[in-house]
Amino acid sequence: MSIYSYRCWNCGNEFYILQKMTDEPVMVCPKCKESTAKRIIGSCGLIFKGSGFYVTDNRSGEYAEKEKAEKEIKHG
Repeated sequence: MSIYSYRCWNCGNEFYILQKMTDEPVMVCPKCKESTAKRIIGSCGLIFKGSGFYVTDNRSGEYAEKEKAEKEIKHG
């Protein structure tokens, strides 16, 4: 899911909507109820869920062994 920014060209209201990327853009402004709202391109946020987003989540066993060996050499 992404957070999209919208602006109403009728009243100037700016608002945010949490939507799927496949959802149709919102057209109606929640403030003035006119169909003049447009998505503001390039200002969407991302919500990352699940594993795989940290440096340590995708390390191979070989990488972990090399890292351990380097630490042993440094701390001797």
